[in-house]
Amino acid sequence: MTAIPIWSPEEYSYSMSAGFVPFLVPYLHDSPGPWPVMLVIPGGGYCFVSPTEGEPVAKRFYDEGYNAFVLTYTVNPLGNAPLGLQPLQDIARAVRLIRSRAGEFCIDPGRLAVCGFSAGGHLAASLCVHHGDVEDKDPRYREISARPDAAVLSYPVITSGALAHRGSFDALLGPDACQQELDYMSLENHVTAHTPPCFLWQTMEDGAVPVENSYLFAGACQAKGAPYAHHVFTRGQHGLSLADESWLAGEFGEPYTMAQSAALRDQVQAGQVPGVAPEAMDGYFAPPGEADPAYRAKLERDCAQVRVWPQLAAAWLAEALEL
Repeated sequence: MTAIPIWSPEEYSYSMSAGFVPFLVPYLHDSPGPWPVMLVIPGGGYCFVSPTEGEPVAKRFYDEGYNAFVLTYTVNPLGNAPLGLQPLQDIARAVRLIRSRAGEFCIDPGRLAVCGFSAGGHLAASLCVHHGDVEDKDPRYREISARPDAAVLSYPVITSGALAHRGSFDALLGPDACQQELDYMSLENHVTAHTPPCFLWQTMEDGAVPVENSYLFAGACQAKGAPYAHHVFTRGQHGLSLADESWLAGEFGEPYTMAQSAALRDQVQAGQVPGVAPEAMDGYFAPPGEADPAYRAKLERDCAQVRVWPQLAAAWLAEALEL
């Protein structure tokens, strides 16, 4: 694994970073291209960065003809240090860094898409609607656009209103966030005609992020004239990622997306985080239990329907990015 830090140590600070600095992991073709880009943003409720939506997704889009990157961004594992705009600054810097090194990465900087899942979908969509607000102090990146050319939003967190995934907003803004902060991060209210083309998908049965989140964003795109596609599958739980055989088998590749959580866990276990019990983060790294046969059979049925989404997204992106 080759990690590319997106910040220098002196320009990055977050109280619960435990020495972690956000980074990109690239999946690049050997031939010169130029290739379109897919920047993958895993979910995790802004509390962790899920391995299930990182490397496997990047490899899938690599196979579809993209040079791909996975972003491991700042999260709030203990729920005690609201993130504010730091994740948005992370993704904006990642986009600018990739474009600034287009020749090195053999990519087309004008064909860059983001693919976010759950809270990562919220982060990707935040960049879609707020890219113009994120300035970069580094002169190497200051004049480079952070606007994606397209986005894939997979079971995304969108609204901070009545249908919110409240845990994501608590981690991002804190439980006592003011209404102005919540409104800014309720993304359906900020879509314009200049919002990049967006492909959304979700399942009706999603018990974590209500399916209405996708409907709200798609409806805003329709109202404002922003190009979009919207696919809703009948069955399926939250967090299905690629919904393929590897996902069913629990094969998610390298767990590098958990770098910040692992670093913080080590500090907690060493007693270096006052007021936090040594076992506070054990659940982040517990292996999944064995699924009962009935639940496993349902997962297999659900995945059989949902796993077509990457093909649908690839076909849509080919038009949106003029590939």
